[in-house]
Amino acid sequence: MDVHGYIEFATRPLRERSREELEATHRLFMQRVIEPHLHDSARNLVRRHQADGDRVALVTATNEFVTAPIAAAFGIEHLIAMRLERDARGSITGRIEGVPSYREGKVRRVEEWLAVQGASWGDFGRVTVYSDSLNDLPLLEKATDPVATNPSPALSALAGQRGWRTLNLFT
Repeated sequence: MDVHGYIEFATRPLRERSREELEATHRLFMQRVIEPHLHDSARNLVRRHQADGDRVALVTATNEFVTAPIAAAFGIEHLIAMRLERDARGSITGRIEGVPSYREGKVRRVEEWLAVQGASWGDFGRVTVYSDSLNDLPLLEKATDPVATNPSPALSALAGQRGWRTLNLFT
């Protein structure tokens, strides 16, 4: 997939609307599409990691416009998402800012995030990564505890081959 072409295509509706329209649409999207799928099992998993003192980040190839409210709904402070470039007025340009958080780019973005905190992968005895997609294989392979979560058939098969834990948080 050409991630740059995809972002240019996918953000076109965002670029064609006013800030007020975007905010209103975003609220409706959260209420009608996202919130009904925020299962307690997933929220409890996040809370358990937070209670254990783990650093928790939502790492996603979806852009921050869509995912920032989702991270907030889970109480996740750190979001590593596709950063949308903005012009001087703050409008989305249709381009990606920096390294795309897609496939290998997710590993690099996590490394950048850790570096800002004065840390690196090796500073942690345990790193858990949850994913549903083979697109996250580079990130899963960095983890000491990779977990296939509601996995695609391809990831489910790979997890079985590698002996990774599989978790179904919802059906």
